[in-house]
Amino acid sequence: MPLRFEKIALVGRPQTSGLDQTLSSMVTWLRLRGVEVLAEASLVSGLGLTAVRSVSFADIAAIADLVVSVGGDGTLLGAARQIGPKEVPLLGINHGRVGFVTDIPLSQWEQGLQTVLDGDYAIERRGLISATVTRDGVRVWSTLAVNDVVVNRSSRAGMIELEVEVDGEHMATQRADGLIVASPTGSTAYALSANGPILHPRLHGFILVPIAPQSLSNRPICLPDDVSITIRVVEGREPRVSGDMQVFSDLHIDDDIHIQRAPHAMRLVHPKGYSYFGTLRSKLNWHEPPLYETPRY
Repeated sequence: MPLRFEKIALVGRPQTSGLDQTLSSMVTWLRLRGVEVLAEASLVSGLGLTAVRSVSFADIAAIADLVVSVGGDGTLLGAARQIGPKEVPLLGINHGRVGFVTDIPLSQWEQGLQTVLDGDYAIERRGLISATVTRDGVRVWSTLAVNDVVVNRSSRAGMIELEVEVDGEHMATQRADGLIVASPTGSTAYALSANGPILHPRLHGFILVPIAPQSLSNRPICLPDDVSITIRVVEGREPRVSGDMQVFSDLHIDDDIHIQRAPHAMRLVHPKGYSYFGTLRSKLNWHEPPLYETPRY
């Protein structure tokens, strides 16, 4: 039996061009359909939304039936990290560019929301990544990530050297610009641009993708997601770690980054008609035939 969404929370980035008009129309539209509308506090203050209840992300996680993210993929990823432990369903309306996880085009938000309110949707669980940094045995930083955890150098530094262990067993020592640990969701993000493979969301795994490695034999590897991965910084200037390229921490030599599957998941709401392969075709231009130039003699 589909969930009936009676309390919907809106999230987005106030600086997004045109977002104020979109959200004002959306609030009116939802209220006319008997939905109680909440909005994350920065939206209310930044856009002057007066017809909604202003709430924090903690409140959203506690009381909302559905979170509607209006923005790009990054906006939805940020919301997923904030509400992660509560697993509140998330629906993405694409007000950004690519939109791998924001299913509804901005121009079709009314149709998409109506489909969801009518119960014509599916909920898909996507695994999250848990990352912790320890320094001299003390935890100094931790985060959740939807797409990836990246250990890399700063733009001013050279290569870094990393030791990688899987379930306590040494896997590799590598010199590179960095290392990406990505989920299946993140396999179409930064990892893809570094020549990593695409993992279907129903596969339970991680991919480790080196960034510009010194050795050409240092290739991406797929691992099951029930393993524990430890990355140790051996050498390098100004190394750092990030979650979804949104939350960052500086690293020291001999810091350990511990990565594993989080105990909870992101629950994505897909309106009727969603197709994962359709998304790949659309976003990666797989539907376009190859272009051939006429030979010149």
